Amino acid sequence: MKIEDFNFAGKKAIVRVDFNVPLDENGNVTDDTRIRGALPTLKKVLADGGALIMMSHMGKPKGKVNMKLSLSQIVPNVSKALGVEVKFAKDCGNASEEAAALKPGEALLLENLRFYPEEEGKPVDIDKEDPAYDEAKKAMKARQKEFAKTLASYADCYVNDAFGTAHRKHASTAVIADYFDADNKMLGYLMEKEVAAVDNILHNIKHPFTAIMGGSKVSTKIGIIENLMDKVDNLILCGGMTYTFAKAQGGKIGNSICEDDKLDLALDIIAKAKAKGVNLVLGTDSIIADSFSNDANTKVCPSNDIPDGWEGMDAGPESRKAFAKAIEGAKTILWNGPAGVFEFDNFTGGSKAIAEAIAKGHIVVADQYSNTQVMTGETPAGMGSSAGILYYNDTVTYPDNTSEPVEIISLPCPTFAGGEKLVMQRGAGICTIRSTPERERACVTFLKWLTAPT
Repeated sequence: MKIEDFNFAGKKAIVRVDFNVPLDENGNVTDDTRIRGALPTLKKVLADGGALIMMSHMGKPKGKVNMKLSLSQIVPNVSKALGVEVKFAKDCGNASEEAAALKPGEALLLENLRFYPEEEGKPVDIDKEDPAYDEAKKAMKARQKEFAKTLASYADCYVNDAFGTAHRKHASTAVIADYFDADNKMLGYLMEKEVAAVDNILHNIKHPFTAIMGGSKVSTKIGIIENLMDKVDNLILCGGMTYTFAKAQGGKIGNSICEDDKLDLALDIIAKAKAKGVNLVLGTDSIIADSFSNDANTKVCPSNDIPDGWEGMDAGPESRKAFAKAIEGAKTILWNGPAGVFEFDNFTGGSKAIAEAIAKGHIVVADQYSNTQVMTGETPAGMGSSAGILYYNDTVTYPDNTSEPVEIISLPCPTFAGGEKLVMQRGAGICTIRSTPERERACVTFLKWLTAPT
C-alpha cells in the first residue's frame, strides 16, 4: 500500500519516526531536521482525519530507563512543528489507555522505545561469551515479538518512516509489520523518497561511482557493501566500522567500538575489493577522545594505533583528504551513514568534510558559453555572461529522461540605494533548476543577494 493512496480517516496510525535528535545539556533540541523531515507523513495522517501515534528511539539507553534520553524533552518541538498539541505516553509498552482515548486529529508521542530491551531484541546484563547467552537471546526474541504485538495493538495501521533505522530488525521497524495486513502497512513519504533515490542511483549508474558507507557496525551494512562490490569504482568505509577493519589487520584500537565477531568478515571485504579492482578507502587517522562525550579531551591519532583509554570518534584530517580524493570526479555518489559520532558537535568534522567534497564535486565553474550542465540537470545553478541567455534551451532534460520547460527572464540592472543605474559592458546571469529543496533555497538566496538593492 502506498501512503498517498491510503485514507487515514477514522483510523489510528502508529508511525515509526526517527526523532533521535541532538539535545544540549539542558535537554533542548539543537537540530530539528529529523522532526521536520517526518512532517509530510505525520500531517497526512492528521489531514485525512486520522489519529496519530508516533514512536521513536533516542540514543543508546541499552534497555534501561534514562531520563536524559526521554522523548518527553522534544514534545514542545514536535507540537510546534505539527501545529497540534502532542500528548505524551510515559511508558511506550503500556500505553493502551492513551492510545484508546486518542481522537481524530490528535497526536500522541510514545516514550523512548529503547527503554525496553525488547525493542532491539538483545539480552542485557549478559556477555556474549557467557554459555547462557544463546538461551537468553532466544528468550529475548520471543519477548520482542510480544513487545511488537503490544505496539501494534495501539493502532489500525502502521507506517514506517524511519529510514535511518530501517535496516535493523527491531520490534518497531520489522517485527511489528507482521501484525498488519498488506493493506494497512506502508512506507512514509520520507522512506519512499529515500528508497526511490537509492533505487534510481543503482539503476542509472554513471561512472566513476563512489559509495560511502558510514555508521558503527559492519554487520548492518554488509548486505549493501556486498551488493555494491560489483558496481562501484571507489568504496569508502568510515565511522565506527573503521576500527573493526583496523583490528582485523592487527591494529591497536583502544576503547573504540569494534565487532570482534566480524574481524574475518572485514578481511574478506578487503580481499574481495582487491580481487574486483575496487578502490577501498579506509580511514588512516582518527580524532580520538578519552571518553564518549562532546566535551572529552581529543587528539589526532593513527586509526590502528589508539592508546588504551581512548576511542575513535571521527575521521582524522588525512582520512578526510583520502575521502575527498575518492569523491572528486565521481558521476554517481551513494552516501549512507556518518563518518563519526555526529550526535556530538565536536565530532561532525568528518561527515561535514564528506558533504563539502560532494558539494564541490557538483559545482560547475566554466569560463565559456557552456550551459550543458544546467540544461541536463547536472547542477542546480549556473552563472556566466548575460549573453549566455542566447545559448539556453527552452527545456531542461534530467538524467531520468524527464523534462520540463524553462522560462528565461532578463532582469533590469538594479539601482543600488543612493546610487545611479550602471551601464554594464559585461553582465552576469543565474539560472536555477529543480534540485533538492536545500539547493534550491541556496540558489534563490544567492539570486536575491545578487540582485537586491543594498
